[in-house]
Amino acid sequence: MKKILVVDDDDDVLETIQLILEIGGYDVEPLNDAELIFERLADFEPDLILLDVVLGKIDGRIICSQIKSHEDTKHIPILMMSGLYDLKEVQDMECAPNDFMSKPFKMDVLLGKIEKLVNKVSKYNIN
Repeated sequence: MKKILVVDDDDDVLETIQLILEIGGYDVEPLNDAELIFERLADFEPDLILLDVVLGKIDGRIICSQIKSHEDTKHIPILMMSGLYDLKEVQDMECAPNDFMSKPFKMDVLLGKIEKLVNKVSKYNIN
């Protein structure tokens, strides 16, 4: 079962995404405190990170950059999402997430993007 870490400071969004992904057959770890992300990454070892751009005190783009620049985590695909930023603004940032999705979004579109990202990764992972 593929593992997805969902990072969003909105509990309603977290709960909704968690429910949909669990129905879709994923093991989901919701996280509403972005300050704990690196601790959670080490414990949960996700196959994908769903990361909001606006996370209260912390900017998700900075977290994305940190994940992508660290040797142990740079391989984990990141799907960023935002209601305030658009694809162009996310493409221009240093972080380079693997994909982006504007909020609000349709769950079938979200599941399609997730499926592409986790299957892309599984082709290159031998374990």
